[in-house]
Formats: sequence, structure tokens, C-alpha cells
Amino acid sequence: MLTLPRIIGHRGAAAAAPENTLAGIREAHAQGAGWVEVDVKLTRDGVPVLMHDDRLERTTDGRGAVADVDFADIRRLDAGSWFGPAFAGEPVPTLDELFALCAELGLGLNLEIKPCPGREAETARVAAERAKALWNGRPLLVSSFEEASLVEVRRVAPDLPLGVLFEDVPAQWRTLAARLRADALNVDGGLETSAIRNYVDFGRPVLAWTVNEVGRARSLAALGVHGVFSDRPGEMLAGFGG
Repeated sequence: MLTLPRIIGHRGAAAAAPENTLAGIREAHAQGAGWVEVDVKLTRDGVPVLMHDDRLERTTDGRGAVADVDFADIRRLDAGSWFGPAFAGEPVPTLDELFALCAELGLGLNLEIKPCPGREAETARVAAERAKALWNGRPLLVSSFEEASLVEVRRVAPDLPLGVLFEDVPAQWRTLAARLRADALNVDGGLETSAIRNYVDFGRPVLAWTVNEVGRARSLAALGVHGVFSDRPGEMLAGFGG
């Protein structure tokens, strides 16, 4: 059975280092996080890289859609200067590089499939195949908002633990979670108490995103939420526990 933590570093440690970078993963580890969460999508030529947005502008000095740019060009981009000069020159990492760093640091991982439009199954397939080939046996949870991505992960790697992401409370969420044999429900930590209780009552571990206040984390725990994703994992560990 998958053992989930109380605190997961969100996109590394997104309040202290540029998100979805190896620097961010190292920072989360330095803050004491035992798990991190990252987003993966595909470049035009099919290389899985860590990136949340469909476009490059917010977190790099590049322009355009990730799906329209080859990896060699993305690799030349600066993914750190937008956050601060100390991170200038930080590259966009590959999924393989992430796996290697998690192995080196002994980190568990929540890998979110964040496909560009129209690449839901393809992104999930590539990520799941890389995980089967390279993941080091540490705890791993693969998650997504996209049903097509989750279905593809189950097809390609049926034994990988799966987390279903929900932003609100869809009408058929129980049916979807049961059909996918969800190992966890990853839900919006800002939802009302009744919605959180509905998810908890389903009987799978519930993880809440993105929680940066210790008081909110404690309130969610009192409702039965197992753990939270946080941009400030060190603060959360100090105030809430690991």
C-alpha cells in the first residue's frame, strides 16, 4: 500500500525557488520535505519536461507554446531569472533528470500529467513509460485533472498508484474515481467543509492543494485530509508535522 506524507513540496518549493526546476527540488529537500510534486508535459519532439503552463512566457525567457518548441530550443532557455537573479541560467529539466535527482535525494514524488491540449494520452503514455523504466522504487503517485491521461496511465502502467485531481466537485466524481481505481484524491484545499467531507468519505486518502497556512492545514486534517501540497514545505513541516 502506498504510504503518503503529510506535506508535499508544491512544484518543488515554489515560494523559495523557481517552480518545476531542479533548484526547486533541492530547496524542498533542504527544507525537510520527503516528497515533491511537479508537472510534466511534452515538447514538440516528444521529450517530457517539467513545466506547468502551456506557454513558456511566465516561467522562462522564451515565447510560444511548449508543444510548438523542440527540446533543444527549450533547453537553451533561462527558467530561473524570472524568480530571482540567484537562479539565473536554471534550465528546464527533463523528466529523466528529475527521476535521477529524486533518487539521489531519496524523495517521493507526485508526478502530475499536465498535457498541452490534444496531447492528453500521449503525455501520459510517455511519462508512464519513463516511470516504469527509470523510477527508483521510492514512493510515487501519478496524478492528473485529465481523464484521458489517467485512463492511459492505467493502460500503460496499471500498477502505478494513481491520484485523481479535482478542482471542484464534479457530478460524477465518485464514478470516475471508482472506475480508475484511484489510490488518492487530490483536491482544492480551499473547498468548503461539506465538499472536503464528501471526498474524505469516499475512503481513499485525500491530499489538498495548495495550502500555505498552518492553520488551514490543521483544519483540513481535522476533517480527515491526509496531507497537503505546499509552496512552503519547511514552514508547514515545522507547524503541522511530517
